[in-house]
Amino acid sequence: MAITWRERLSRMQVDLSPWRSSRDFRILVISGTVFYLGQMTAYVALPYQLYQLTGSNFAVGLMGLVMIAPLVIFGLYGGALADHLDRRKMLIYTGVAQAVITALLLGNTLLDNPRVWLIYVCGALAAVASSLQRPSRDALFPRVVRHEQMPAAVTLNSLTLQVAQLAGPALGGLLVGTVGVTWAFAVDLGGLAIATLMYVALRPYPSNEHSRPPSLSGIGEGIRYAFRRRDLLGTYAIDMVGMFLAMPIVLFPAFATEVLQEPKLLGLLYSAESIGALIATLTSGWAARVHHHGRAVVIATIVWGGSVGLAGLAPTMWVAIALFAVAGGADMISGLFRAVIWNQTIPDEMRGRLAGIEMLSYSLGPLGGQARSGLVADLTSVRTSIVSGGILCVAGVVLTTAWLRDFWRYDARTDEHALRERHLRTTPTP
Repeated sequence: MAITWRERLSRMQVDLSPWRSSRDFRILVISGTVFYLGQMTAYVALPYQLYQLTGSNFAVGLMGLVMIAPLVIFGLYGGALADHLDRRKMLIYTGVAQAVITALLLGNTLLDNPRVWLIYVCGALAAVASSLQRPSRDALFPRVVRHEQMPAAVTLNSLTLQVAQLAGPALGGLLVGTVGVTWAFAVDLGGLAIATLMYVALRPYPSNEHSRPPSLSGIGEGIRYAFRRRDLLGTYAIDMVGMFLAMPIVLFPAFATEVLQEPKLLGLLYSAESIGALIATLTSGWAARVHHHGRAVVIATIVWGGSVGLAGLAPTMWVAIALFAVAGGADMISGLFRAVIWNQTIPDEMRGRLAGIEMLSYSLGPLGGQARSGLVADLTSVRTSIVSGGILCVAGVVLTTAWLRDFWRYDARTDEHALRERHLRTTPTP
């Protein structure tokens, strides 16, 4: 029987069952949306402020290098803490720390001569707090929804975050262009305060009987587990290669003002990827019928790199926005299938430590990529940096896939780790 267009559209719709069935899932999603709305508002303000104070693309990209060491050290340690402590308490304590750091950034904007060094210090401290918090948040999702609901849960979480990431840069660009960066940091501070108060409403999530205090041996155990499983190694390697080689966001201020000469559309340039990601999320119902998750990640990352490279050649701002939107949609698809692999195959007693490694994989690539893009742009040109990054991304992903052939062959229906976790998670955790 032929499938009607109505049936095709129905299959693309987002599954809302995790939202209906889990109170704590709703809290995590709503708090995350508020949190990211503020973060993405400041995401525009901070590099804009640095660029205005220094006039250097590399100085903006240097923020990425400043944040790398805290992410590596505290990301791994935060993962170990998430496997041992109550994950709810970790969210609360780190949320308070992030609010204090953002208040310092806000206060710095009120000085007659804002201190560049203080921006870098706050960036490093914010990386510490975020690295301690993110593994606990990511490790909570498998405990608040059923195993079979994970693709829908990942999609719903991505959908709300994309809304925040779409509105945040637009709001940040508007605030920066009208009333200044101070108000952008104020919005971020408000979002952090609301999100942290919502974490208080979560149920306690203490560690299970297999947990042990954080230690170097425990962290090493998590790292060895990740590297023994080539399916997990593929999720980390493909994303890091793609983001390190094709991460042009640090160049957006110069690309908008000096190359395309459209400074008023800077906020839309930042929002372009979120627009594409939002469209991809709203039409992602088909993802539940995909079982070769590794292939989906590889193809999506190649599309990401190709779109970024073409955007560097764009003759107008609107063409660039459209191409970056395609890149954002591809990145969202890659992230969706990576998260499904993580949440459907990793044991709960290892989830925090592996979440710390995951955070490094999707953080270090972009941060290093920002420094690479800024340096290449200063040595050559903004367009050269963006185009060359896209070309290198496609080549790097192809080579990495040839190395990790098991990742390309991954099938959720037959993978031993997915089958084991499906058996253990037949009912939601109380």
